[in-house]
Amino acid sequence: MADKEGAEAEAAAPAAPAAEAPLVVCHVGLTHEKLSVEKLCDLVTHESCGAISTFLGTTRDNFEDKKVVRLEYEAYVPMAEAKMREIAEDAARRFGIYGVAMEHRLGLVPVKESSIIIAVSSPHRQAALEGCAFCINELKAKVPVWKKEVYDGEDPRWKENKEWKEAREAAAAGHGVEPPAKKQKTAAEAEEKA
Repeated sequence: MADKEGAEAEAAAPAAPAAEAPLVVCHVGLTHEKLSVEKLCDLVTHESCGAISTFLGTTRDNFEDKKVVRLEYEAYVPMAEAKMREIAEDAARRFGIYGVAMEHRLGLVPVKESSIIIAVSSPHRQAALEGCAFCINELKAKVPVWKKEVYDGEDPRWKENKEWKEAREAAAAGHGVEPPAKKQKTAAEAEEKA
């Protein structure tokens, strides 16, 4: 059995990148259907993996003292799926994970239902945990999905992810890569012109 100091050092150390470990499972999707954490976990489960970390983003019933009735999502699907794949592949390079499955819901998402589910598998828990956190943070900052909050008794409002806004501000200040332009049209309008 390892000594206490060794265990503490191991727990504090970040997951080692494993460039030689290619991403074996990469599933991304956008759907109008209800999301299933079991489905995504099944996709990334493997006998060589001892850890699966998940993230579920759900609709809550409030925001800044307003009662939220539901969220509504739109996306430019081809670009969003391509960016999600890039994020999964980047996570594999950084953390040596086996599989990533990410799905984002589109359309109406009632209170208590998931709008995003991410499942990440790896041989060890630290890589799965860090890979999952990396995926949701990158998705929020880089994937072109737009959210409208619908309130009880007030006008609905399109919301900007703080991560997206921070990335755009950093790019404007010359400290990062500029994200795609802020949404000007609905996804349907963008697809019509494509």
